[in-house]
Amino acid sequence: MTKNELNKVIETTLQFFTSISGKKAECGIPFLKKDNPVVLEYTGIIGISGKRKGSIYFTAEKLQLVALAKSMLEEEDVSVDDIKDLVGEIANTISGNLRNIFGTDFLISVPVIIDGEARDIKLPEDIESYVIPINWENTKAFIVVCLE
Repeated sequence: MTKNELNKVIETTLQFFTSISGKKAECGIPFLKKDNPVVLEYTGIIGISGKRKGSIYFTAEKLQLVALAKSMLEEEDVSVDDIKDLVGEIANTISGNLRNIFGTDFLISVPVIIDGEARDIKLPEDIESYVIPINWENTKAFIVVCLE
């Protein structure tokens, strides 16, 4: 993955937060991760196939997802199902926006949703995985990109 491509992932992710909440998110310093995946309370995973192979996943604290859901749904009561739907939708939207950048051969799967710390996420050992910290309204999330 090139520096320019990584910047596009960051831009796409930050634009997503601004578009759904009207509030800017900030990007921390991206880093490489090879061993255990970085996971928080809820995770949406998208498999990538076509010319590029790998995965992209979005993982976030429950607090962040509840605040985003309240902003989007304009409701105070947010269910666990709402949170799961949202984490999958975030992963799907970011991946779909990247498809617009990488081209039609960037094929994305339906999101897989994981509730809780997903210890079973296996990242390919032969592909570098970039972890991008995202801070929004004093909550944290990560977007993890593993593409050949």
